[in-house]
Amino acid sequence: MSGERTTTADLLGREDDADGALARDDGDGGRTGVARLEPLLSDDRSESYRGRWHDLQARFVDDPRDTVADADALVADLLQELARSFNDARGRLEEQWSRGDDVSTEDLRIALQRYRSFFERLLAA
Repeated sequence: MSGERTTTADLLGREDDADGALARDDGDGGRTGVARLEPLLSDDRSESYRGRWHDLQARFVDDPRDTVADADALVADLLQELARSFNDARGRLEEQWSRGDDVSTEDLRIALQRYRSFFERLLAA
């Protein structure tokens, strides 16, 4: 394989095996076949966004145009917060790499799980 890029799926043999490496513990010491979707925000931040959504949704009948504009702004705020969160996490990993520190496979697995969770949510929308 000289000059070719080796992927995790190549190393593990099949894509299903790579998926298995990302699976979460099922709580009984076993591994689940499906990775659970990890929360992308803290409970407090999620509740704050849900509260803001509830408030603007309640205004729709009285002021639909402004409500839609506010909904757009709320979604933009959420996307920016998520982008900052992923950027910060990537920055921490890159900082460790630039110092020559090893990043554990477990830390990388958790980071990839988070990306996968976000990716799957976006596609399910």
